[in-house]
Amino acid sequence: MSFFKKLKESISQKTETVTNKFKEGLTKTRTAFVERVEELILRRKKIDEAFYEELEEILIGADVGVNTVMTLIDELRVEVKKRKIEDASELQPVLSEKLIGLLKGDEDNKLHMEPSGLTVILFVGVNGVGKTTTIGKLAHKFKSEGKKVLMAAGDTFRAGAIEQLEVWGQRVGVDVIKQSSGADPAAVMYDAVQAAKQRGVDVLLCDTAGRLQNKANLMEELNKIYRVIQREVPSAPHEVLLVLDATTGQNALSQAKLFGEKSGVSGLVLTKLDGTAKGGIVIAIRNELQLPVKLVGLGEKMDDLQEFDSEQFVHALFAGLIQSAEGEQSDS
Repeated sequence: MSFFKKLKESISQKTETVTNKFKEGLTKTRTAFVERVEELILRRKKIDEAFYEELEEILIGADVGVNTVMTLIDELRVEVKKRKIEDASELQPVLSEKLIGLLKGDEDNKLHMEPSGLTVILFVGVNGVGKTTTIGKLAHKFKSEGKKVLMAAGDTFRAGAIEQLEVWGQRVGVDVIKQSSGADPAAVMYDAVQAAKQRGVDVLLCDTAGRLQNKANLMEELNKIYRVIQREVPSAPHEVLLVLDATTGQNALSQAKLFGEKSGVSGLVLTKLDGTAKGGIVIAIRNELQLPVKLVGLGEKMDDLQEFDSEQFVHALFAGLIQSAEGEQSDS
């Protein structure tokens, strides 16, 4: 039982540091996923084959992903045998620990920033995932930290994309470098990098097309943009962030596979996490693609784009379960 007490204390301390943003933003996921786990634990009590099968179904239903679920269940079986756990309630902190392990990996979840000089962050992703909104919110975040920010309207093909970024620019007080609709995106990036250098900008945030109206290959267009940026700033882009809509579940995983293989993605941004009951997609994407989730959208407000913290994510989900487990242990 010493292991349980030690883990319980660690989780209690972490739970206290969970931001309200994570708790509020993950309400739907917590209701759909955690309450089902809690109900299963209360109903079954004992850990047997039927218990594992039901837990499997709950995890798959939360979009954790079949491959990831199989790995997780196998690891739980090993831990249950090793620690001689019989009571289902004792599995709660172990499940939490395993989910954190799946999310953390070896990669750093922090954005890679140039310590001195210009940081260039490129955003990729299909249309409609919240790419432009994410750029606007991140511009607000950096500006509020005292950084000098510039945005580049590199999505010159989608109707209204340039205007949308300009609206965000006006809202957060950040200039937007643009050309006319249909212009060469790489030319826009060249202008943006030159402007950033001349103005002593700290962070340049670059929008790109989600699709092209002509027959040109989107990945070729993105590679052209990379080359132009790298020619002007050899260490750039410092991040290539793939923006995904969390509400699309497994479709988001497919998009991540497509972009991740071909466009040098360094990290992920999951938008609309507050609008889905299937927050498990975070775990599926992280585990199956080995790409770190860097930012998450937890609401509509300007400051609802948060740096992703795997421990906060899991503890925000499991806070209720952990407290229940503590109560049961103290009663026994």
